[in-house]
Amino acid sequence: MRIFLVFLALISMQMTLSQTCCSGGVPLSNNLGLPNDGKGSVFLGLTYDYNNLNTLNAGKEELDDDSRLRITNAILLSLGYAFTERFSVESLLTWVNQSRTISQFENESFTETSGIGDALFLLKYAIPKVLGEDSSVSFGGGVKVPLGRSDLLTEQGIQLTADLQPGSGALDYIALFSISKNLPFRPSSVISGSATFRFTGVNNDYLNGSSTYEFGDEVQVNIGYTDQFLLFNTIFSPSLVIKYRNAQIDKIDDSNLPNTGGEWVFIRPELTVNITSDLSLFSRLEIPMYSYVDGTQLTPTLRFSGGINFRLKKKNNILSNGTIK
Repeated sequence: MRIFLVFLALISMQMTLSQTCCSGGVPLSNNLGLPNDGKGSVFLGLTYDYNNLNTLNAGKEELDDDSRLRITNAILLSLGYAFTERFSVESLLTWVNQSRTISQFENESFTETSGIGDALFLLKYAIPKVLGEDSSVSFGGGVKVPLGRSDLLTEQGIQLTADLQPGSGALDYIALFSISKNLPFRPSSVISGSATFRFTGVNNDYLNGSSTYEFGDEVQVNIGYTDQFLLFNTIFSPSLVIKYRNAQIDKIDDSNLPNTGGEWVFIRPELTVNITSDLSLFSRLEIPMYSYVDGTQLTPTLRFSGGINFRLKKKNNILSNGTIK
């Protein structure tokens, strides 16, 4: 029975993963890096993320085929708290909706799933003024906890493949490094860089415990430039980010799974509008510039995200003698 289930899974993977991409799913690593605004500060963020995958690639060649479509809609709730000027924690909770549409021979196959996704928890440490005034280096580590379900079934009672599940069913380890510095010739501008590493765990209950599944390890690198300008008494902060992403091949029962893994380069214009000193709106558009995938896969066509950030700074208690508690 176990061999039969694994055989069905492999056939299903070949039919679906060749039409999808490991860029789908919950954008955990894409939404990390909350600021540390000093001891006692609380940072809240609510983000909507839309990912459209409608470009079919074989290696780096784009195929003339638009019959396959993957869409991921995600709602992400970020929460950060600073214990000191250097130590802080960050969490990310998610809800995800995924759909897959295949149109062939005047027939259309549609599959959709929704549910709570996996969550992420990080501990971070910041070192200010490493590169002089107005600079900062921070690094952190944490885990991605498999809160989301990874055993959803189709209407026919067949378990959906891993790429369509809200959760991964595995505990992952996350490492994060970032650096930023204001440019001396233009103090309102910032150049920044970050790297995120995800070391994936194994879902030992895949296909009702008959198999194991492991998503490929992932690396993301971002290099960006941000500036500020004042318009209508409001501070606008445009940014331009170059993003590189590399995902290793997925594994089922310790065997490499075809049509998974690859590397991508994106350009990402962003805009933040500071409504007040503690409230801001943001939006970003991610456009693929280069992709090389293993085998044949759908790759991202367009990604958009936007949301709201709110900062709550703990007030200092001033004693009668004028000192700060």
